[in-house]
Amino acid sequence: MAKGHRSQIKRERNANKDRRPSAKLSYARVSVQKACFVLDAIRGKDLETAIGIVTYNPRYASSLVKKLLESAAANAENNNNMDRDNLYVAECYANKGPTMKRIQPRAQGRAYRIEKRTSHITVVLDEKR
Repeated sequence: MAKGHRSQIKRERNANKDRRPSAKLSYARVSVQKACFVLDAIRGKDLETAIGIVTYNPRYASSLVKKLLESAAANAENNNNMDRDNLYVAECYANKGPTMKRIQPRAQGRAYRIEKRTSHITVVLDEKR
């Protein structure tokens, strides 16, 4: 069963919470596969290099990731008192969101399904040691 009172369990869970600055975009209208092309290019890079990469990347997801990087950097400066020059992309990943199902009319009265996929994109920054 449970090991203690509910408040005690919550207190333990919050003590182990990740304190790194992050930004998350939920329900982004881009598929996980397409978002991962951009995220793979910036993973592990320092902040200024990552922003430069997504600025000149022609993919649609790069504009979304650029806003996330700027937001996470602002969170690091304002909430965690971190120096912007020492930040790097510690983690970045995209999880699958809900899929919108639409109908495309086809020949002879048939209907094909179109799936408009969404994703939840997360960027986590950290300071270099």
